[in-house]
Amino acid sequence: MPAGTTIFLNGTSSAGKTTLAHALQERLDQPYIHIALDQFRDGLPDKYRGLNAPENTTGDRGLNVVPVTDGSKPYTDIRFGEDGQTMLRGMRRAMLAMVVNGNNIVIDDIILRQAYLTDYVEVFRSQKVIFVGVHCPRDVINQRESTRPGRFPGTAIGHFDVCHQHKIYDVEVDTSTMKPAECADAVLAFILNGTPHAFEELRAMNG
Repeated sequence: MPAGTTIFLNGTSSAGKTTLAHALQERLDQPYIHIALDQFRDGLPDKYRGLNAPENTTGDRGLNVVPVTDGSKPYTDIRFGEDGQTMLRGMRRAMLAMVVNGNNIVIDDIILRQAYLTDYVEVFRSQKVIFVGVHCPRDVINQRESTRPGRFPGTAIGHFDVCHQHKIYDVEVDTSTMKPAECADAVLAFILNGTPHAFEELRAMNG
């Protein structure tokens, strides 16, 4: 069975990744399964999803949402502890299993640490991955967060810089100036006419 194709959407919280994933699913001829970090995060037991959880508690070892107020601009930091990082490593390998068994997938994730991207690049070493940077300015993201239920203010700002620190993509879109359909069209145009190179470049940089 031939392997499937991977479209990887990377962007901050509230950048528009999920909306773009759904737009791509509607336009692509073949079925693409949307696989999001949020799906795995929500699968953690409640006690492993902390809100400013103290050190060495289950909330700290899983996924801890921590307000940071010691700088000029408060923000919210998303921290995966030991158990949370184990879940993330398994998530990436579960995604790979879907692809090698013939499924096309759309990954919807946030590169919160550059080590996470390094692992993705190694896990998908032999696969076709179209790496898409989903951008949106800080002011627009802040406005979107303020209207979304269950979102903590400053969450996207907390990982805004590290998310795109690597600066290498196959396709880049800006959801503040492009409609979802236009973003999807840009990705589709690359699928039809481009050759994925981003993961190969990142792998070469990692040695």
